[in-house]
Amino acid sequence: MQFRRSAALLVAAIAGSLALTGCGSDSKAGSQDAAGGGSGKRTVTDANGKKVEVPAAPKKVVTLSEPTLDAALALGVQPIGATSGRGQSGVAGYLAEKAKSAKIVANVAEPDLDKLSAMRPDLILLDETVGAKRVQDKLKGIAPTVLTAKLNAPWKEAFSATADALGKKADGEKLLAGFDKQVGEVKGALGGNAGAVTSVIRWQNGAPSVVGKGKGHVGDTLAALGLSRPKGQQGESIGHSEPVSLERLDSIDGDWLFFGALGDKAAGEKGLKEAGGVPNFNKLKAVTKHHVVVVDGSAWNSSGGPLAAQAVLDDIKSAMTKKS
Repeated sequence: MQFRRSAALLVAAIAGSLALTGCGSDSKAGSQDAAGGGSGKRTVTDANGKKVEVPAAPKKVVTLSEPTLDAALALGVQPIGATSGRGQSGVAGYLAEKAKSAKIVANVAEPDLDKLSAMRPDLILLDETVGAKRVQDKLKGIAPTVLTAKLNAPWKEAFSATADALGKKADGEKLLAGFDKQVGEVKGALGGNAGAVTSVIRWQNGAPSVVGKGKGHVGDTLAALGLSRPKGQQGESIGHSEPVSLERLDSIDGDWLFFGALGDKAAGEKGLKEAGGVPNFNKLKAVTKHHVVVVDGSAWNSSGGPLAAQAVLDDIKSAMTKKS
């Protein structure tokens, strides 16, 4: 509930403009149509530096990655097709309520080209976090296709590129400005937790994996808040997650430990119970200080976007601005 309220506040600043720039005939699209000689088309540059002609006001958008789905929903666009979340049959859990009308036409490994084609989309969005990147030529045969970001691109850059492809660049800038303002407010309220060593892990198959390194929505948000990371969680990630040996549990310790699983918060609670039975886990400093925070792994472990980043910020605010 806290996340839904905060997400609503995040987009409230652009609600007026979104009402005018919906996926139908909006004022922005109208000006773009005029600039394009009434063609209803505009040109954007994708992550490969290629020019792509896209609809000025797309009405049937398919998002083939978690970041592009997250971005579209944050901007008030309802995709008709989407990818399933990691380890989930539907969209990433934290997006499920907002993406009820989206049909699953892909997973992170590959898209179902037949299902996708049958939907007759007018715009396809993806990035290099998913296997669909390998079949871009086939996707382009179905509808204009925009690769919004390279692998490990900063999440804000990826979001801005998606906003541009949707004809909502200005709205995206307003949304990011609102988020950055919230980050500043939370940072100022950390008190005794300012600069705290903050660990983020996913519990899977009886062991932890490090997530949220680099410039993704987790690492970027922690850095913006001035929070530090354990030594093993610094620098760029070599993959979406990095397994940690049970013999090296001390490497995931910190002043705070944000703990999730490949699923929702209930899955995280189940994982924490399992972790409690692992030798030495209960000796970790974060555990003894009662500074373990179970989170919605579908948001924290996703590839990221403004809604995922908002969930991360909300969890940090709730946990770390209450006690020092």
